[in-house]
Amino acid sequence: MVWEEDQLATSEQLAHSRTAPIRCVQRARVALAATDGVPNAVIARRLGLHIATVRRWRKRFHHEGLAALDDRERPGRSRRYGPEVHLAIMATVTSARPDPDSHWTHRSIAESLAGQGISASQVGRILAGSDLKPHLIRGWLTRPADPDFHTGAAEVCALHLNRPEEAVVLSLDEKTAIQARSRRHPTRPARPGHPDQCEFEYRRHGTASIVAALNVHTGQVLVEDIARNNSVTFVNFLRLLEQSIDPALAIHLVLDNGSSHVAKATRAWLAAHPRFIVHHTPKHASWLNQIEIFFSVLARRLLRRGEFTSRDDLIDKIRDFTIAYNDGARPFRWTCDGTPLKAT
Repeated sequence: MVWEEDQLATSEQLAHSRTAPIRCVQRARVALAATDGVPNAVIARRLGLHIATVRRWRKRFHHEGLAALDDRERPGRSRRYGPEVHLAIMATVTSARPDPDSHWTHRSIAESLAGQGISASQVGRILAGSDLKPHLIRGWLTRPADPDFHTGAAEVCALHLNRPEEAVVLSLDEKTAIQARSRRHPTRPARPGHPDQCEFEYRRHGTASIVAALNVHTGQVLVEDIARNNSVTFVNFLRLLEQSIDPALAIHLVLDNGSSHVAKATRAWLAAHPRFIVHHTPKHASWLNQIEIFFSVLARRLLRRGEFTSRDDLIDKIRDFTIAYNDGARPFRWTCDGTPLKAT
């Protein structure tokens, strides 16, 4: 076997390599020794290989040259389940739900394909490779056609972005059924390597509801405890706002379409008080109401991990939180203008 200069250089480099796989190094050394005409038995003795191995590699080098140094492709284990099984699994997952279960599981899919002899674990591997996850669900909403949706959204967003002259913009809503709960055992404080440890069991001490108004352009909030969420309570809150706001200012209200906001008594009171200018968020767009952002802050910073020994204790802590929040209140940075997104 005659080597080209570049082939010989490659073989010598590989034969002296300290990082290449040992099998490749041994093959290169066999090839170099064979090129020098060294007998198979001597090569086997020098390299500690079986003489049959030397013969096999020497034959390969003779026919394939430098390419013989690389591993040959191996067919591997044949696939047990062909495309028809994969398609059957996908068809099952995307078909009607199994009765009486609410969704498909790996076990129920395997049972429905009993004739294929496939296991639940193999079903899981095939689903993972196909990016199908029958155990997950994503909610979505079919919004009824509303030709005025974007007009209404833009109107509310315009109030958030630009305060009308001689006016105040208030975002109003209720947060109902807030649970007053206390843990059966004290929460253990955090320490290095361990977060707060909170007892799962708790005691219920009733529920509370509040109505709140957020001044969109100052960030300050007014919160009131309410016994019931109805038009009477809401109108009383509007009277409180009327008394506490400078009479020279018009009051723009941003409201969702809750029952207490659109009740006949509420509409009649607002009609009798033209100082109040109402802007309803479009249906299924109450997230445009900035008071929802404050309710999120309240839930994350107080309600979710707070301890409340009674309903009154819950209300007192909500009021204390609101007072402290107002001391450093700033308006939310609103960027949405309510117009539909356009393709670029």
